[in-house]
Amino acid sequence: MAARPPTGGTEEPDAIEFGIAALDARLDETDLQFPATAEEVRAAVRNAEVPYDASGHTLTLDAALAEADADRFETRTELLDELHPVFERRRRQGGGPIARLRDLLPF
Repeated sequence: MAARPPTGGTEEPDAIEFGIAALDARLDETDLQFPATAEEVRAAVRNAEVPYDASGHTLTLDAALAEADADRFETRTELLDELHPVFERRRRQGGGPIARLRDLLPF
């Protein structure tokens, strides 16, 4: 008796982007040129909600830029490097104990 072939496809599951990876993907959809000010970044990305963890918690780009130390970015890499600690802090905070408990429950 032969075994059945697997019913699922061989495709890898989609990766969940968050933090600067998600922001980088949003930047791909814009025509933002560098150097750019924080205002130009806000206008280009339209103050999108950017997920900062795999659970889907988000932070507005406006709030992330407000926490950043710079308001002008010479390159895209400089922008992402500046915002990385902001998203990382939020991810480590994890939305508080209620959010962590809610993430553990199956409903």
